Amino acid sequence: MTVILVTIRARQASSVTGGRPWIRSAMGSRRPTILAVVCALLTVALGLVFAGDHAPSRFDTAARSSVTGWPHGVLRALVLPTEPYVLLPALALLIVWCLSTSRPWDALFVALGPAIAVAANTWLLKPLFDRWKGDTLVYPSGHTVSMVATLVVVFVLVHGRARAITAVAGAALLTGVTIGMLGLGYHYLTDVVGGAFFAVFAVLAVRGLLTRLGPGAPVRHAAP
Repeated sequence: MTVILVTIRARQASSVTGGRPWIRSAMGSRRPTILAVVCALLTVALGLVFAGDHAPSRFDTAARSSVTGWPHGVLRALVLPTEPYVLLPALALLIVWCLSTSRPWDALFVALGPAIAVAANTWLLKPLFDRWKGDTLVYPSGHTVSMVATLVVVFVLVHGRARAITAVAGAALLTGVTIGMLGLGYHYLTDVVGGAFFAVFAVLAVRGLLTRLGPGAPVRHAAP
């Protein structure tokens, strides 16, 4: 009887997700949880170091000096991947892809992950750490959070060679964006680092929550 019930439940879960368990292997171990916690701690630690600052650190000044002299047009091109008119269509395409492959919970993850990361960064972290560049709150970098959050979403959803390509492309994009934002004077380097850490934490946290709530989540029965 137990075997029959398990079989029926498995078939029901498969029918809900179009034959593909929505909980991907990326969330199938404790590694994402550990990574999320580490990134959260690093975000907070770095933010506390520079909380309330109105000037760059020596490290930030040295980093800014290393990109002095880059052509303005090149710097503008490097930061394009952080712009809403680039990221929002990309996220919309991911949602369409998830829905077309019968993965509504993955589509919800695409919609919520970056949105929650950006909102929390804008309305919670920036005022909390109170780091300024001119008259703008800059830690963590919102440009970085939005782009890295989108990249983490893609990394979670894809597998195999596509995941490796995403990781390499993401590292290249983040390097270019960092050069662009430093050269244009948008952010300090430590803002970018903090933004990347927070984006990873936020998106993995959303994924973990949806994993617990979505189809295929373990069912807990009350003790008799």
